[in-house]
Amino acid sequence: MDTADGSPLARPAGSRRVTAAMVAREAGVSTATVSLVVSGKARGRVSAANQEKVENAVARLGYVVDTAGSSLSKGFSPVVVLIATDITNPFYAELISAARAALGDRYELLLSVSDPGSPTDPASIPRLISQRPAGFLIDAPNAELVASLPAGTRAVLLDAPGLSTTWPTVNLDVAGGAAELARHLADLGHRRVAYLDSVVEVETFRVRREAFCDTAADLGLEVGCQASSLTAVDDAASAFAKVWPAWQAAGISAVVGCTDTHAYGILAAARVAGVSVPDALAVAGFDDLPYSRHMSPSLTSVSLPARELGDAAGRALRAIIEGGDPGDHQVMLTSRLIRRDSTVPAPTR
Repeated sequence: MDTADGSPLARPAGSRRVTAAMVAREAGVSTATVSLVVSGKARGRVSAANQEKVENAVARLGYVVDTAGSSLSKGFSPVVVLIATDITNPFYAELISAARAALGDRYELLLSVSDPGSPTDPASIPRLISQRPAGFLIDAPNAELVASLPAGTRAVLLDAPGLSTTWPTVNLDVAGGAAELARHLADLGHRRVAYLDSVVEVETFRVRREAFCDTAADLGLEVGCQASSLTAVDDAASAFAKVWPAWQAAGISAVVGCTDTHAYGILAAARVAGVSVPDALAVAGFDDLPYSRHMSPSLTSVSLPARELGDAAGRALRAIIEGGDPGDHQVMLTSRLIRRDSTVPAPTR
């Protein structure tokens, strides 16, 4: 991928830089024709057939036009883009703060956020790259989004477990935490548990759900009841309220939310329904947000270190931008289960 002044963006070792000349060869046209098509000036100057050839070649090769490059030819953009799926989760507050601090005063951190309930659209990547940011921090991507990243993009992935990728990545051990949570519920004697998942289809939610269910099955726990909702507490509460009568009839004695905010919704709806936590129903979540220890009852949660995640990713990306060594390209941050009153009353914990 080339900039308007002809200089390449930084790219992982072994990756291929896609140029306008390569697109021209692929399409069987001149470089000037490629320039007219990608700049939106083809009308009346390029035949429909040749325009289609160029557009198809651009799609096949992953060529990205750098519309801002000429104005930045004397330096790089100071902007870093954080791509996130849903910042309604308070987890992002500490992540963003830590990433901003790690990047330093030389960079501005901007957010690109998808619609609630939707993963990031891969079609947004070329639009963002065309603005020539210094780099990207991409949180909770799915495989389709990662596959859409052109070679040469300066990027660090965050919380992308389960993805086989050569991109620098800082992961949370969500699978280990999910397994520990399943063992905790099994040790407490639960045999039928339910899971409230996210509607957003990204790898981090898939991995934590599958790790919990697999470990639970190995321990003799049945996870036969599942539902999903948006991250917002009210949405989670509404989703739980709808399924709880059926879950209660099925003998469910514990419910796990895929985030703490899902678990907050479960606690709120259980309170309205007159369900005693943890006596009649144990509740747990993921993230260990600062509010979780202050809930009533306090929430058992898998601690996922948002601040460490943002710090490690920010430092790695800054090293890439500035031409240094980002260090270990695949980092795994430790998770741990924090046991609180929502699963185990204080006198017995």
